[in-house]
Amino acid sequence: MEPKYCKKSLCNLYKEFVKDFPIVSIEDPFDQDDWSSWASLLSSVDIQLVGDDLLVTNPKRIAEAIQKKACNGLLLKVNQIGTVTESIQAALDSKAAGWGVMVSHRSGETEDNFIADLSVGLASGQLLRIEEELGNVRYAGESFRSP
Repeated sequence: MEPKYCKKSLCNLYKEFVKDFPIVSIEDPFDQDDWSSWASLLSSVDIQLVGDDLLVTNPKRIAEAIQKKACNGLLLKVNQIGTVTESIQAALDSKAAGWGVMVSHRSGETEDNFIADLSVGLASGQLLRIEEELGNVRYAGESFRSP
């Protein structure tokens, strides 16, 4: 296990970087279970701390991070939690807490554009605006190939 002074030194280094450079966001600055270091850094800087390994797109871990004030951003990975439903809940919970939400996927995994479509829908509410703009549209459902 890493000695406490190393964690404090790393936290101080991040604070110096934020003070000296135009850093607006840091992803996974500490170990995924080092809640106290995350909370300490978040309380002392005015930037976005994004949880990827910390949160693993898991609504339970997101609730814990909100309660502990450990981060203020989610790297949402649909394939990390397992279902689109859980991913949507993770995004909703994060946004309700005032967090930033960035949608991603594991690198090299797919060339499918689903992640891009999902990110537009989750991150910006764009799907509702598209529906409003199109007016009378209907979901094709099972007959999507011949609506």
